[in-house]
Amino acid sequence: MTLESWANAQATELLAPLGDRWKHVQAVADKARRVATILPAQDGDLLVAAAYLHDIGYAPSLNQLGFHPLDGARFLRARGQERLACLVAHHSGARFEAEERGLVEELAAFPVEDGSVMDALTFADMTSGPAGQPMTLDERISEIRRRYPPDDPVHRAIIRARPLLQAAVERTQARLHGRPVQPM
Repeated sequence: MTLESWANAQATELLAPLGDRWKHVQAVADKARRVATILPAQDGDLLVAAAYLHDIGYAPSLNQLGFHPLDGARFLRARGQERLACLVAHHSGARFEAEERGLVEELAAFPVEDGSVMDALTFADMTSGPAGQPMTLDERISEIRRRYPPDDPVHRAIIRARPLLQAAVERTQARLHGRPVQPM
């Protein structure tokens, strides 16, 4: 069984019952599969697997902290998937929400992976809407801000994360078009 097929099976079992969340995850995985072609083969497989698993922490059976990146990362670490756990823990600027929720120490248990795989995961997530529809980064951030009230940690975090998210999306778009990538 490949890493992608294992990830797909895990996500299907745990997220398919969640309706639009599952549609979002499938769209992120489809987009990641297209972006994976610009990465070395092993990183491409990892990217698609991470795309399937990035929201696994929303599964009710995994919800322990109420913060899906950490709940998902803990699940993956327990299954020996350390690199996947780190990508899931830090996807799409999760550190900003961890700060808002007082979970910085728990998140620090997972080393940050910066680079083309994390950029591509952020790109796929932040350009796929909540029901899998294509969106620009600006549309996605606006949608998240509308979904959560201004005093919610998610609302505050997405505002703070915007520069990091924008940079990741721009670097991935540059890679997709064969342009030079600005250093991180």
